[in-house]
Amino acid sequence: MKAVNDFVKGLTGVLVSVIGLGIVASIVFGGSTFFVGDVIDTIMGYVAMLGENGLAGLVVLFIIMSVLNLK
Repeated sequence: MKAVNDFVKGLTGVLVSVIGLGIVASIVFGGSTFFVGDVIDTIMGYVAMLGENGLAGLVVLFIIMSVLNLK
C-alpha cells in the first residue's frame, strides 16, 4: 500500500506541474498549446461550474484542495 500511495503522490505532483507548465505555455504562446491543450479555458470552465453550484461547489473546492494539500 505504501508503494501505491507513493506512486499516486508522485503522479499527482507531476500532473500539477504539467498544469502549471500548461498555464505558462498558454500565456507565452497564446491559446491552445500542442501538448496540453487549452488549459486556461478548461480551468475557467471548472471555476464557473463550481461557482454556479453555490455551497456544493464550495465543498467540492475544499475537497480538491485537501486532496492536493493546498492551503
